[in-house]
Amino acid sequence: MQKHLFIIVIFSMIFLGSGKVVAQDVHFSQFFSNPVYLNPAFAGANVCPRIVLNFRDQWPSISGTFVSYSASYDQHFDKLAGGIGVLVMGDRAGQGTISTYSASLIYSYKLKVTRKFNMRFALQATYQQKTLDWSKLTFGDMIDPKYGFVYQTNETQPERLSKGVIDFSAGFIGYTDKLYFGFAANHVTRPYEGFISISRLPIKWTGHFGGYFDLKRKSRKVRSFGDIAISPNIIYQQQMQFHQLNYGMYLNYYPFVVGIWFRQCFKNADAFVFLFGLQHEMIRVAYSYDLTVSKLANLSGGAHEVSLQLLLKCPEKTRIMRDLNCPSF
Repeated sequence: MQKHLFIIVIFSMIFLGSGKVVAQDVHFSQFFSNPVYLNPAFAGANVCPRIVLNFRDQWPSISGTFVSYSASYDQHFDKLAGGIGVLVMGDRAGQGTISTYSASLIYSYKLKVTRKFNMRFALQATYQQKTLDWSKLTFGDMIDPKYGFVYQTNETQPERLSKGVIDFSAGFIGYTDKLYFGFAANHVTRPYEGFISISRLPIKWTGHFGGYFDLKRKSRKVRSFGDIAISPNIIYQQQMQFHQLNYGMYLNYYPFVVGIWFRQCFKNADAFVFLFGLQHEMIRVAYSYDLTVSKLANLSGGAHEVSLQLLLKCPEKTRIMRDLNCPSF
């Protein structure tokens, strides 16, 4: 009991004493197909080994598009009383003007509160490397009124064009067989990542709540063709002055999954997200498209996202147990 209380106190200190937020992280629309990125406490929630690959091309019609990708592995270990996760990410902004790469190690402790209610508490350590390609930047003093960009700039190039930082994040989830909720705080130590001026990596807050309800299921052990389930969800995220609310619904007609989400700030609508997925035994694959409805609607080209999940079999010595029941996309 003292061990459980100690873990809860540590997480309370992190969430209540983390300070103010200031910018934006990479965004993925297939929230639950990139679970440990949404909340590190999802590490090990699938129990058996899980490999996840994600790719996102945002606003492809606008010059300087954002291309992001990630890969993760997570698994529950009985001897560790929790899950271990590894997350690797890459992001190219401004056609490679700024490139960011990171690698994270996650531990998620599982706490059985009651027979029907469980919690997971996670800590995440990250190494991030950010690189600036100075040759791709343009400045006002490089412009000739007649010939365009022909001059060399007088702007001073930073001494270092690449910077690495250590970062820490935390999260928790609580769940029953039908409902789940969670909270995560990324970049709780706010490391310095600026090239010229003092710039601290801002905290990102994430809160989510949802449910998974079987409407028709032939067997409790395995899913079969024609099984039907729905999953309504809501996700709130804040970073600096940016507030984002996502709410949507998945319909699972096994082995097919369709989903629709709506994303907005408190004052402005952003996009509808349409998803189609296919799941069969060990493989889950999905494609989603963000239909922009803001003022960028005719310019952005939306966003394309693809995910692939491989659900591997548990080692023979692992105690098989059904854990978190939530959507896969």
